[in-house]
Amino acid sequence: MSVLKAFRQDVPASVVVFLIAIPLSLGIAAASGAPLMSGLIAAVVGGVVVGFLGGAPLQVSGPAAGLTVIVAGTIATHGFAATAAIVAMAGLIQILLGAARLGRAALALSPAVVHGMLAGIGLVIALSQVHVLLGGDAQSEAWKNLRDLPAQIIGNHGHSTLLGLLTIAILLFWPRIVKTSLLPAALAAVAITTAVSAFFGTDVPRVDLPANPLSELTLPRWPDAGVGTIAGAVLAIALVASVESLLSAVAVDRMHDGPRADLNRELVAQGVGNTTSGLLGGLPITGVIVRSSTNVAAGAKTRMSAILHGLWIALFVLLCAPLLEMIPMAALAAVLVVVGLRLISLAQIRTYVRHRELPTYVVTAVGVVATDLLTGVGIGLALAVLVMLWRVARCEVRADSPSDGTWTVTISGTLAFVGSQRVGRTLAGLPAGASVIVELHLDYLDHGAFQVIDDWREAYTKAGGTVTVREAHEGWFQRATSGRLGAGKTATPRRFGSWTQWQDLDRQRRDAMAAGIREFERSVAPLVQPHLAGLARDGQQPEQLFITCADSRLVPNLITTSGPGDLFTIRNVGNIVPPYASGDTSVGAGIEYAVDVLGVSEITVCGHSGCGAVNALMTGGYTPDGTLGRWLSQSGVQFDNCGDEEGCVTANVAQQLVNLRTYPAVQAAEAAGRLTLNGLYFDLAEARMYRVDPVLGIRPLEAVS
Repeated sequence: MSVLKAFRQDVPASVVVFLIAIPLSLGIAAASGAPLMSGLIAAVVGGVVVGFLGGAPLQVSGPAAGLTVIVAGTIATHGFAATAAIVAMAGLIQILLGAARLGRAALALSPAVVHGMLAGIGLVIALSQVHVLLGGDAQSEAWKNLRDLPAQIIGNHGHSTLLGLLTIAILLFWPRIVKTSLLPAALAAVAITTAVSAFFGTDVPRVDLPANPLSELTLPRWPDAGVGTIAGAVLAIALVASVESLLSAVAVDRMHDGPRADLNRELVAQGVGNTTSGLLGGLPITGVIVRSSTNVAAGAKTRMSAILHGLWIALFVLLCAPLLEMIPMAALAAVLVVVGLRLISLAQIRTYVRHRELPTYVVTAVGVVATDLLTGVGIGLALAVLVMLWRVARCEVRADSPSDGTWTVTISGTLAFVGSQRVGRTLAGLPAGASVIVELHLDYLDHGAFQVIDDWREAYTKAGGTVTVREAHEGWFQRATSGRLGAGKTATPRRFGSWTQWQDLDRQRRDAMAAGIREFERSVAPLVQPHLAGLARDGQQPEQLFITCADSRLVPNLITTSGPGDLFTIRNVGNIVPPYASGDTSVGAGIEYAVDVLGVSEITVCGHSGCGAVNALMTGGYTPDGTLGRWLSQSGVQFDNCGDEEGCVTANVAQQLVNLRTYPAVQAAEAAGRLTLNGLYFDLAEARMYRVDPVLGIRPLEAVS
């Protein structure tokens, strides 16, 4: 992309982000108890300095709601001038972390803890700012704000409350009414509320900025406290700002197809930004997902958008400060209430419910609200570690009563000494003298657990019973009996095969499909049942519609290494997509269901080598009036100049992508940027996948950026 074209897209994007940044920066400064200018200084430094040096070009940095609790506590303890010095020192810590290439270390934190922390911060912000909105004063602690909230609600309310409620109403309904991103809701809410306040001449507290901003910057001062206290405050700001910035950078990477973020460089840039902001009397800076996502959605292509947004803020403060001083403080408080509550994401809560990590999320959030940020995060991390240890040491044990006189005990997961007591109780409960099969589906077996099973087997056999130990995978039990136990945990491989293989395993069973089903229930079902149970409870949410041939040699989940719930699949002879005008109601129904109901973000058409349908179309080896002939004729492919079989299969895939775009549902989703179409070619002999390019033919996947 040319520099001029990128610049043309970056300028309007920078204006949109600038319009969002002004009210948010003022509101965050007010919520932190800092001078309002400090929020604007941080916004300028975040845009210009971090934008110029950062490793995530499309990320926009500035004062963030996630640090409000820490900053407010630091200001209350040390004063703002000392807080500015602490911010500058926190920046130096970030520079050291980035120089040591520890950028990715922050991503090792449990997302449930991070999002729980943000949810707790959001609650603290909302609880404090709702008092300001209602005409009162925020308390220093969340529980005090919660305690005083009922009295504040039933108390007397003036014009500030009405203006705040108007701001909230506009924030909630503006995106539903106005669809353009050039008029962000935060800007519209503050602007309209300010205009209403000015029109009616309401006497309410308003933004108060210095008459000469440059001459009244707050210079940093060394905190009047012990070294330990200062170090704690510095580390708290440095670590939280680093984690929030890096997580935001990773999230922004998922929103665009440009260069990926260099997290170590981004961490250094954030450090330089915080040091600069602190020295100039500004708030701490992080990468902000709200501004960054708006930047990407507005069409930004390079770091110039972030830099320009910082310059626009600086010019506006210097030239248009009287306009800012017309803004009611209640409007900024209302913006912060909504921003705080939006840090509690229902989508994330649903995700953690599905992944059984909701307790970690909730405990972290409650801990942040009930105590303080660092204590709450510490409690959340401790719970996350305990949950991890419980899952790592957890195994499933099931004893199935016999239908043919044989008991089957299935043990799956990780079997360590901490879980061996459960296994021992299950085995001890089996009737004496029976025939028992012990099925092991283990990714780890330690010596203590092995000893429990082996001792039971020996005693049970001596008492007249028979025991057969069968292992589906790594042979842990066999290795233990030969004295070779002790290797690390291993991943359970995906099982696949043919019905002929399952039939060979059980030659007395003539029904190959039934034999395969029995093998699935015996060795695979215990592994996938928890995942399938979750899908059964929560429903399917595939991101991909996969259209491919009905050829028995092509197994979509195998060649894409995907599992249940990943692919919504349409298979037919020749992976054909009849044009919308053909009136086909089978493939068409699947496409509309995937796009409109399931909301897939990608549709892939996959052809393959040795395709019988393509060969029939090439050679005319079909009856035109037959059912197969009428079906194949809907492909719309002209095979006159496609060359060999590979070229014809590629031409078929390319044509089906053209046919897909005749469907209104596909057209609308693609135009909205919600859907992408891909073509693939699978070479059966090579067991290798290629990308289909309508112009260049097939290309290796790794050759396509």
